[in-house]
Amino acid sequence: MAEPQAERASRFPDGFRILQGKQEYITYPEHASVRIWPSDVAAHFDSHVHTAIEIILPSKGVSVYQLPDAIYRVGPGETLIIPAGTVHSLTEGEGIMRHLFLFEPEPLTALLDLGMLSAVLTKPIYVHDDPELQEKAAALLQEVVEIYDRREPLWNTLCYASLMKLYACLGERYISSHTTQTAPARRADAAIMNSALSYINEHFRETLSLDDVAAFAGFSRYYFSRLFKQFCGMSFPEYLTQKRLKAATGLLIGTDKSMQSVAREAGFGSVATFNRVFQKLKSCTPTQFRAIYGTAPLL
Repeated sequence: MAEPQAERASRFPDGFRILQGKQEYITYPEHASVRIWPSDVAAHFDSHVHTAIEIILPSKGVSVYQLPDAIYRVGPGETLIIPAGTVHSLTEGEGIMRHLFLFEPEPLTALLDLGMLSAVLTKPIYVHDDPELQEKAAALLQEVVEIYDRREPLWNTLCYASLMKLYACLGERYISSHTTQTAPARRADAAIMNSALSYINEHFRETLSLDDVAAFAGFSRYYFSRLFKQFCGMSFPEYLTQKRLKAATGLLIGTDKSMQSVAREAGFGSVATFNRVFQKLKSCTPTQFRAIYGTAPLL
């Protein structure tokens, strides 16, 4: 049975959980894309998925997450980051006290150097066995809580600034533990990849192939494909699709342009392809997405 809105409002005084099957649509404060839900009440949330990144920071008790790959028991001093689009459930018992962070990933993925760390953004990160990193993560997330609670001008941007610091710390650890290159070689490849990502950012709305970008970078398609996957944690086609999807969601939210115009301006070859890709990666149609998140008046 669907939960009445009055009960939802009582549970979350500043927002609602909008569920359609397993798909959850996050509602945010006006002109924002960050929401924080503190809780000290035992609760269980059935398996669900959403487009937001989710971070849990317990200060008392244990938050138990069931993800497709593992069960995570997150206690005080630990942090779990769940990527957007990951199916998960959450169970919390008596004595729990935690903050749950939800935020859209696009401001992070728009940064070129974080774009090269897509592996950090697309896999669960459990910060639990590195005291120094745990302390940094908790301090930065506490900054986000304080900024969120004050709601001063530009608070949403300031929240992302602290979240970006968190991902920068995680990225530094990821790079140091996943490469055997010398520092000069790593810097050379990073410079090439930054140029390639800039090229993609300028041309993703056009017909763009792996061969095109490899030729721009001065590599064979095979070597560039391996290098791209190494730096970005995903293939070139996957990255290109994400860029186009990000552009499309911005148009759906902020304009009243037709689906045909949105598809064309975001770089999709046809409305049919756009609808298929959007449905697969966002678990809803572009029309449904606009109805929930759109801010432009519909004509």
